[in-house]
Amino acid sequence: MITAARAVKPDTVGVRAVDAAREALLELVDAADVGEHLGHTAEDDRVVTHYFECLGAGYRGWRWAVTVARAPRMKTVTVDEVVLLPSEGAIIAPEWVPYRDRIQAGDLSPGDLLPTEEDDPRLVPGYLSGDPGDDIVDQDTWRDVIEKLDLGRPRVLSLEGRDLAAQRWYDGSHGPHALLAQSAPARCASCGFLVRLAGPLSRVFGVCANAQANDDGRVVSRDHGCGAHSEAQLAQNSQPQPLADPVLDTLSWDELEKF
Repeated sequence: MITAARAVKPDTVGVRAVDAAREALLELVDAADVGEHLGHTAEDDRVVTHYFECLGAGYRGWRWAVTVARAPRMKTVTVDEVVLLPSEGAIIAPEWVPYRDRIQAGDLSPGDLLPTEEDDPRLVPGYLSGDPGDDIVDQDTWRDVIEKLDLGRPRVLSLEGRDLAAQRWYDGSHGPHALLAQSAPARCASCGFLVRLAGPLSRVFGVCANAQANDDGRVVSRDHGCGAHSEAQLAQNSQPQPLADPVLDTLSWDELEKF
């Protein structure tokens, strides 16, 4: 059962301890970096945090936070911690993203390497897919066999990896939701330039082989489409008009001189 958070009553002694909080702050921070008192927050019973303006260069919108606490039946407070916290409008660094997650398609240049982890969920050992070496369980032994006998790939695409790729392709610019597909006269499934894939992905995807199409050489969904469909036809009023019947000129210079 979820219960509502208990309202905390501000401690009178802690609320009045503005000077004590400022003194503790000035012991750690230059006085030129401390501005006026901005208020307080009741953190818990007999625990109050006081906020002071930060005047340090480059810390616009930040504030000093000094937390004080009081033991039961005591008339003085002790300082728990002094920290610098961002407030609304503060300049802060963007949320940290691991380097591996920052790499996007097209970022790799010639010579760059992007190693995959041993436990990458997108890959499974090759012997799990029916490749040679089904009776080998130890992965180190399997890799040695693969390398020495050239039997196949040490790792292959897992079901999770396949589903992630399929979803990415389907939602991307080569799927049915692309603007190009929305205005296409027909879908890729009926196009003569669609090269079929093998395996489970063939039910949804193929490869475009039309040199004049935007997606030439790329994986496209069967319900994708473009104006270069093999069966695309111009409307009657858009087709070139037929030439008039040729006129045979039977007059010669000799006949013209008679007139």
